Amino acid sequence: MACLLFFLSAGMPAQPAEKAVALPILEIVKAVTKKVIKAIDLGIQRLQNKTIWLQNAQKQVENTLSKLKLDEISDWTKKQRDLYKDYYEELQKVKSIITYYQRIKEISVKQTRLIEEYEKAWNLFKKDDHFKVSELEYMEKVYDGILEESMTNMDQILLIIDSFTTQMSDLKRLEIINQAADQIEANYNDLRLFNRQHILLRLQRTKTAADAAKVKQFYGIR
Repeated sequence: MACLLFFLSAGMPAQPAEKAVALPILEIVKAVTKKVIKAIDLGIQRLQNKTIWLQNAQKQVENTLSKLKLDEISDWTKKQRDLYKDYYEELQKVKSIITYYQRIKEISVKQTRLIEEYEKAWNLFKKDDHFKVSELEYMEKVYDGILEESMTNMDQILLIIDSFTTQMSDLKRLEIINQAADQIEANYNDLRLFNRQHILLRLQRTKTAADAAKVKQFYGIR
């Protein structure tokens, strides 16, 4: 969590204490998710540029080697072959990192959808005067729990982004990515199920078909 908070604090202006209390978890999760997606986009762009450079350099060495005659094979050609090998290995490494970045972006996009689903449903529930205060308080606690888990998931995503500049095995990196993906998917599904359950509860409290139609329209149900 410390990694997430440090990452967030670097780009957020100071807020009055009362506002920080009013908008705690949601604003943090939204800000970090946006920062993560932006960092991923920049990372992919940088790596794609590097890929183009490596491919061009590799092709130049390859062309040079193809033009050599048998009697020109020497230590120089060995150095060229070694250079070609280095370019090839670096290119494969860069392509692998791009694949990781793209996978991480997919996870972050799902996190964005989770936030959107939460905001849409919660804003509607708060406007619906057919829910008791105690029911709304319960909903808020559940939503806060889901958002808190989201903070942990995004912290894992930041750990992966940092891992590209530190020592971490591909196996460990893949393990963390898959774990974060599974957790965010589970949170997303739990959120949608929770929302559907309370919309269904609201429909059960209607007394007429006309009332039910109004509720469906209010919640965007077809």
